[in-house]
Amino acid sequence: MEAKLWEALREVLDPEYPVSVVDLGLVRGVAYEGGKAKVRLTFTSLGCPCTEIIKEDIRSRLRQVEGVEEVEIEEVFEPWSAEDISPTGRLILLQLGVT
Repeated sequence: MEAKLWEALREVLDPEYPVSVVDLGLVRGVAYEGGKAKVRLTFTSLGCPCTEIIKEDIRSRLRQVEGVEEVEIEEVFEPWSAEDISPTGRLILLQLGVT
């Protein structure tokens, strides 16, 4: 089930750039237990203005996964850096002119 959750999260895009929250390195972990999807999530900065939008997009997408009745998001304040971006995310950003 975790693989399905990761796959679904790859469809959740950052509101500022068309890059998934997974490829940006924001999702730090996913688990599933008894109908509940649990997501560990960090942000690029503590003052990120898009936190609520991102969390709602994650909840909305994961509720569409068969078997998911509830979504729990745990905000973890693990330091984020550009090194957390996946190769796919880097390519998309580069194509957009973001370095």
